[in-house]
Amino acid sequence: MNKISQKINKAKGLPIDTLAKKISEKAYNKIFSEIRNIQLIIKPPNVLKVKIPRYKTKSNFFINDKERENIINKIEKLEKTDEIIEQANQICCHEFDLLGSGKINLGKSIPWNKDFKVNYVWPNKYYKKIQIVDSSNNADVKVPWELSRFQHIFTLGKAYWISRDEKYSQEFVDQIRDWLYKNPFEMTVNWTCTMDVAIRAVNWITGYYFFKDSLVIKEEFWKLFNNSLYQHGKYIINNLENKGNHTGNHYLSNIVGLAWLGIYFEDLHLKHAIKKNQPSFWLEFALKELEKELFIQVNADGTNYEASTSYHRLVAELFLITTILCERNKFSFSSLFYERLEKMFEFLLHLTKPNGLSPIVGDADDGRLIIISSYSKWQKNDFRHLLAIAGEYFDRDDFRFAGRLFKEDAIWIHSTYKETSIPFEQVSTTVFPQGGYYILKNKNIYCCIRCGELSFRGEGVHSHNDQLSFDLTIKGEDFIVDPGSYIYTADYAARNRYRSTSMHNTLQIDNFEQNDFNVYELFSMKEQTFSKCEALTPNSFVGEHYGYTSKSNHIHSRNFSITNNCVEIVDKVKSVKNTPNKYVFKYYFTLDSCVTIQKANNKELFLKKGQVEVFMEIEDLSDYEVRQVEISKSYGTKEQSHQIIISTYKNTIKTKFKFLK
Repeated sequence: MNKISQKINKAKGLPIDTLAKKISEKAYNKIFSEIRNIQLIIKPPNVLKVKIPRYKTKSNFFINDKERENIINKIEKLEKTDEIIEQANQICCHEFDLLGSGKINLGKSIPWNKDFKVNYVWPNKYYKKIQIVDSSNNADVKVPWELSRFQHIFTLGKAYWISRDEKYSQEFVDQIRDWLYKNPFEMTVNWTCTMDVAIRAVNWITGYYFFKDSLVIKEEFWKLFNNSLYQHGKYIINNLENKGNHTGNHYLSNIVGLAWLGIYFEDLHLKHAIKKNQPSFWLEFALKELEKELFIQVNADGTNYEASTSYHRLVAELFLITTILCERNKFSFSSLFYERLEKMFEFLLHLTKPNGLSPIVGDADDGRLIIISSYSKWQKNDFRHLLAIAGEYFDRDDFRFAGRLFKEDAIWIHSTYKETSIPFEQVSTTVFPQGGYYILKNKNIYCCIRCGELSFRGEGVHSHNDQLSFDLTIKGEDFIVDPGSYIYTADYAARNRYRSTSMHNTLQIDNFEQNDFNVYELFSMKEQTFSKCEALTPNSFVGEHYGYTSKSNHIHSRNFSITNNCVEIVDKVKSVKNTPNKYVFKYYFTLDSCVTIQKANNKELFLKKGQVEVFMEIEDLSDYEVRQVEISKSYGTKEQSHQIIISTYKNTIKTKFKFLK
């Protein structure tokens, strides 16, 4: 189905007044875009002509010069100094590892507008005229966007604070100058996504606080810097990503960027700028929207409504880091805001497996606001760095204990880290029904079950066909895992494969998808499962979904129960109309990449990872297969693994995972 047909189908379901409004908005935007394009051709943008008056912010940052020696001493005690310097030196050499690229040297002149993984360069022209996604090539626009977020600045700043070596401040200046030269305002691919513009502005601002007293940075650069930052704010307020049915992490990033810019430029007033383009308006607007969006995007149980654990991590960071900055500058929110925010981290705490990692449920693109520690080495499915920061902010030892390996993150944000020797073991079952996560736990078992609404209240933007799928960790070793996302627009086929039913640890009837999706609409999935929890105890869960009801007249029901040394799963496929079954029921179990598999006997498979041995008992092993699959633990990367597939006509099947205590 081509794009025109897709748009016609979408329009058919809209009320007349809504459709008329959308058409008029598109017509206005089209006319404005053409006029703006002509203006920029006649008079190309020049950051030096913004005419921001001489300006020096009075705002507060997370750290200040008075705390410098104390912070450096703490970092030295953590033995992080050498790592920070090494990573900063790699940045100075223009060595990066982004979105699965592997370590690569980008050369003396950084290609800011290029997907260097496939050597595709986006042309410099008015941003609304740039085609960011083209199915005829495999270029990924996220690559230049990610590099141009400048999340490496924080590492350069840390190295400068520790060493006072001016080569880091010079690199900061050189990179921003180079970026501005190659990315005129509104004229490149790096001005096509407001989210990335906002994240770039935030990271540039962090650089200011690290390098503001550098002796090699002249006033002329700071003028250029402030002019461009103002352009970033003006762009964001005029290109807010809130035009769809629901707002999400993109719009939240927009208002976070405006909050940071509003605080940075708090006492700046431009005589000839309209109200909308005044920093005071950005700040006022952002503070109100942050309060509102928390209750829109975060459920009462603390889960994010995008139905993705990785996007929960991003949204939690956006809210927490910005809230801390606001408080440093005497801006606060309601008591209900803080209560809901704290619940976001309670969810992260309980989501964390005994090995410190988190299940990758739904989409994952490794998005961050600021990368505070381990810039080139951070593990994408480890969310505990946020628990370290949240532990200090909420003064909670359970958060601190979970985040104890990430003290550096807390130190750069809070200037301190309170030690706790109290072990907080999360071994009791916890449930998050609004988010659709049911986590059965004891001292040996962690089993996270997905059973809930699709993202964006059923629009399925970041959802996968993973209802009643599960992650299983036994004695600290991952055995059954979610396959991840791998990639978005650069490979349509892979995008659809990784969000399909057959890649998840659940039932597929014939070749039906749980929820139908159009292969060309990569961020949409029609809610058909309407899954729900039917019964729950501390050691068991029963759920079902209705994704196959209209396709094969069946309902899938699944019962999980755990003991100290066993996980039992009972699957039932219930016929709606009591008609004879003509379909094959296929059950998928995707193994972690390091799990080995052997057939033990006619009823059991022998699984092993590390020192942990597990027998997977199946009632009838006569029709099973093991196939090679590729799982993805971070965006753009794949690794070889295996998937067990059981095919049967039986309406009930029992599977057990047994192990020695």
